[in-house]
Amino acid sequence: MFNLFQGSAQGVGIEITEQRLQVAQIQKRKQDLKLAALVAAEVPEGYFQDGKVEDLEGVANLIGAVLRDNKIKAKRAALAIPSHRTVTRLIKLPAELDDLELRENILNEQVPMLLPFTRDEADIDYQKLGFTRGDDDIQYVEVLLAATRRDVTDSFIETIQKAGLTPDVLETSGFALLRTLREQLRQSFTPQEAVAIVDIGFDSTEISVVVDGVPHFTRDVPIGVQEMQSAVGRAMGIQIPRSPDWIKTMSLPTEVEGTALTDVTAPGGAQRGGAALLRVLRDLVDELRRSIDFYLDQAESQEVTQIYLAGPGSSLSQVDGFVSNRLGRPTSLVNPLSTLGLQLDQEIPAEDIPGLGVVLGLALREA
Repeated sequence: MFNLFQGSAQGVGIEITEQRLQVAQIQKRKQDLKLAALVAAEVPEGYFQDGKVEDLEGVANLIGAVLRDNKIKAKRAALAIPSHRTVTRLIKLPAELDDLELRENILNEQVPMLLPFTRDEADIDYQKLGFTRGDDDIQYVEVLLAATRRDVTDSFIETIQKAGLTPDVLETSGFALLRTLREQLRQSFTPQEAVAIVDIGFDSTEISVVVDGVPHFTRDVPIGVQEMQSAVGRAMGIQIPRSPDWIKTMSLPTEVEGTALTDVTAPGGAQRGGAALLRVLRDLVDELRRSIDFYLDQAESQEVTQIYLAGPGSSLSQVDGFVSNRLGRPTSLVNPLSTLGLQLDQEIPAEDIPGLGVVLGLALREA
């Protein structure tokens, strides 16, 4: 009887990357959502190796300290594997397959063709989305497939368990971000419109073209904040300290027809650093253009009417205008706080907001 009146400790969303740990807790009160907690901490260098947690004890202790120091009570957690460490594909299979036949087809025929590692090394999940009719007038079932290396999955699960939490959900960071934006996408775009979501991470950028809430094309580009930081450091002849907040200190020069008009006129190293940053951004936007063009060349593609920027790299000042000018497509930063209509008890810096999509999407799973 005593336990009936205690209530259970609510779960948290935890985003772990090579540079930053973020923890969020969302409380649901009738029809309203309140952000009960949001904290971040820097992940020391060497805690990750090739996308998996290398120092399980170190990351677990960091999680425990963040929860303890901020008085966040939780027993369960939703967490995400960074999308560039996963394989996500939208596939179409004959509609007449029953559930068992569908599973056998996916595991024995589709997976060996799609994965860069063996089935025995993989954790695999899939979900049927619905039916569609192809150009051959045959009905197909659409299936969203996701897979990752098992050693990567195990490292995240074991870390959370060492931190004293039960892992409720393990998904890709791209799916968590989509959950945050789902209602905004549904209300703002028709099923005949596509949206490009660009998640600029620390060591890579994930590009997803989404139609009606479903990723129809995904691609990982090995350009992120670390590449920007390295390029600026080399150009200025200095070693820039590793920091997840470095990008927030940078301001992107304004361009017209490829000519920088401001900031890069600063003397000496600052000018060279601004030019180096521009070169990396140009490369990234060129990759985004190629990705959109590749998607548009596919059968049944829809016009890409909007680009959304997310992740820590979107904290770079003026980056949305830069992308819009070079691609000629409307571009804006995601704002998961307003999208979810979260009630806040704390002030959150504007430059931090676009990087909250994943952790808030995970926290929604536990609300």
